[in-house]
Amino acid sequence: MLSFLGRSGTITCVSFVLAFPWFGLDIGGTLVKLVYFEPRDITAEEEQEEVESLKSIRKYLMSNVAYAQTGLRDLHLELKDLTLCGRKGNLHFIRFPTHDMSVFIQMARDKQFSSLHTSLCATGGGAFKFEEEFLTVGGLQLSKLDELDCLIKGVLFIESVGFNGLSQCFYLENPKDPEKCQKIPYTLKNPYPMLLVNIGSGVSILAVYSQNDYKRVTGTSLGGGTFFGLCCLLTGCSTFEEALEMAALGDSTKVDKLVRDIYGGDYERFGLPGYAVASSFGNMMSKEKRDLVSKEDLARATLITITNNIGSLARMCAVNENISRVVFVGNFLRINTISMKLLAFALDYWSKGQLKALFLEHEGYFGAVGALLELLNTT
Repeated sequence: MLSFLGRSGTITCVSFVLAFPWFGLDIGGTLVKLVYFEPRDITAEEEQEEVESLKSIRKYLMSNVAYAQTGLRDLHLELKDLTLCGRKGNLHFIRFPTHDMSVFIQMARDKQFSSLHTSLCATGGGAFKFEEEFLTVGGLQLSKLDELDCLIKGVLFIESVGFNGLSQCFYLENPKDPEKCQKIPYTLKNPYPMLLVNIGSGVSILAVYSQNDYKRVTGTSLGGGTFFGLCCLLTGCSTFEEALEMAALGDSTKVDKLVRDIYGGDYERFGLPGYAVASSFGNMMSKEKRDLVSKEDLARATLITITNNIGSLARMCAVNENISRVVFVGNFLRINTISMKLLAFALDYWSKGQLKALFLEHEGYFGAVGALLELLNTT
């Protein structure tokens, strides 16, 4: 059995000794997220007895920050000095595009991963999509796990251990003021109930009342994949990072029709400020205005369109479920301060201060962490 809740960063396993390496895998529609536990307390005897394939895997992962053409280890997210199943080590976070899954499977075959484990704990839709390829090419059986179960377990665990002595959770103070905006630590001592908004390729919104008591309230197909896909069409960009860089330089008011464009100012009766978006991309009905916009403007408008929709849904769900704590996670928020600021401001403004947007440092890795926890819970 496995016990992991608590703030010591310690997991205690009592009934078995699990062979290394320890991985958790979340295969999403756009990104694959992998977490790897690197033991730091290996004895001289254990090192001598290690098979070459295990040494090769650890050396490959720890000697590199980039893998193949697109894989990256997020060094800034590394969790140090965790104790899992009586072993002390570091938890590493690695990501690569889902379209490179075949490269990963071939690497697992070449590194003879199947000689160490016959199965791999995985979650996300790709655990089903790539199951046959894992078996036929990599010689690995996937232990397929429910992605929402893994998401919640991962969030609760990572929040319980913190972030190398700092708070994992935070909110943004003064999100509309570039000079005063700052991250403020927020402790989820008693996280329930919470609305968990997972923004990946699409969006799922969960009402969570305990680790084992939650429901999917709703979702939307307009998520991070929509933003990136539309930006590829509208701007010719080729990476998520490039799309965000363009959005940071753009002016969405040239693309969107605002309340003030219709009313000449605020719509005071219903409390709509003049700067609020009345119609996303509404100015693009005019050829003259289309001729004036840049690719950066289009990227910015696309980002704000998707973010506004997510924020609106989250607010309505929070009101309907009578939940004041809204936690946003998912890789859409990675390096995406524009959306975080917009979500923080929108929830506070439209709820008149009753709703708080909360964020977590490890954004989109919680499903993979949940898969790792299931591996460690295997008897």
